Amino acid sequence: MFLGLDLGTSAVKALLVDENGHPVASQSAPLAVSRPHQGWSEQDPEEWWQSATLAVRKLGQTNPREIAAVTAIGLSGQMHGLTALDSAMRPLRPAILWNDTRSAPQATRLDRSHPEFRTTGGNAVMPGFTAPKAVWMAEAEAELFAATAMVLLPKDYLRLRMTGEAVSEMSDAGGTLWLDVAARDWSDRLLELCGLNRSNMPRLVEGSAVSGRLRAEIAREWGIDGLPLVAGGGGDNAAAAVGLGTIAPGDSFLSLGTSGVVFTVTDGFAPATESGVHALCHALPDTWHRMGVILAASDCISWLCEITGTDVETLMHDLAGTDLAGVDLMFHPYLSGERTPHNDANARGGFFGLARDHGRGEMTRAVLQGVAFAIADATNVLRQAGAAPTGLLATGGGAKNETWLTYIAAVTGIPVNLPADGDFGAALGAARLAMIAAGASAGDVCHEPAIRMTINPDPVLADQLGPAHARWRQIYHLLQG
Repeated sequence: MFLGLDLGTSAVKALLVDENGHPVASQSAPLAVSRPHQGWSEQDPEEWWQSATLAVRKLGQTNPREIAAVTAIGLSGQMHGLTALDSAMRPLRPAILWNDTRSAPQATRLDRSHPEFRTTGGNAVMPGFTAPKAVWMAEAEAELFAATAMVLLPKDYLRLRMTGEAVSEMSDAGGTLWLDVAARDWSDRLLELCGLNRSNMPRLVEGSAVSGRLRAEIAREWGIDGLPLVAGGGGDNAAAAVGLGTIAPGDSFLSLGTSGVVFTVTDGFAPATESGVHALCHALPDTWHRMGVILAASDCISWLCEITGTDVETLMHDLAGTDLAGVDLMFHPYLSGERTPHNDANARGGFFGLARDHGRGEMTRAVLQGVAFAIADATNVLRQAGAAPTGLLATGGGAKNETWLTYIAAVTGIPVNLPADGDFGAALGAARLAMIAAGASAGDVCHEPAIRMTINPDPVLADQLGPAHARWRQIYHLLQG
């Protein structure tokens, strides 16, 4: 048996997979995000560990024999989070998350002054990445920064607790902006620019390689016989790609989770930083990828539920009573700033055209369309960079909403494929990486799922939404002015 652990922003998920790669059972445990100031987003690393332990224990209660038989574990997780540890490997402060924008001034300064972040690190410096967070900490919390002996990414903190080893892997490490992405190694120069060096970094392995073994006391606590190996794993998007079989150049997927991602595999390091495209290592050796990222996708629906005091089911019921092609109300999804294509930490969301007769249904429609427009913008910059997807496998919680996918297919002009029922997320990718680390071949393990249905672009809907998309873009630029 194999275990995949995915440390998300809102929950930790544990997934059991059998020797044929088929999911057997899964459990999750929730996480909370702290926002002590506007633009801040933090989590306590100890809560990551407690939630991971709870998720595995819940699996052990429902599937004790399967848990006992686990021989390898894979990890995936939210990227970019700064977890600063002291010399005893204890957290010095809450982790600063991927959607935290406090380091926007530091990011701008690094990007303007040091072009090697783009040429070597493969990405424009954005506040979501780890490097500017470290510079913010050095300036705002100098004593804590001086006490920092090790910087780990979120999933790698779980690995530390599991194995006692400080290790990361290529796909997640690239999201720090301290990796030489082409060489797949830490860059001494990029670290130096942030007041760090290799001694502050974990050692690196490939995502499909062994990073250590589960400590005996943790194995006993989790009900696992023996000492399973722990694979390198992957950042959440790279792991999700492995779970979807998106591993060959040209393969692409769309993720509608808390954030929104358009991901496409490349056979080499191919930065396109001028348009906010991310160029990173994949979780498998000698493979890279590009992606466009929007910071709030299904998070916009969660926010709408919160402010209207209702749930998703009610919003979708209200949506069904509207003209789905209506565009009299528009929404910008920039609740946490934006990455692709704007790289604008100060961008903010908003409704435009709100009228007295608009209700929850029209607001829901505007949110779905606004996220679809942002996904289209991210897709367009991939197209301009020569990496346009020809089809998108849809994953994430938002992929269950066919209306949303219909909007996305129409405004991107790209067919959207829905996998057959099953679990194809980052936890499955983590489990597959564990299988490869244990001796399986990537070709045998990382197969694509069966397709349940394809949503082709609707030309009539595209004609109706096209002018609205142009106005929607214009509003952003007018607000910038």
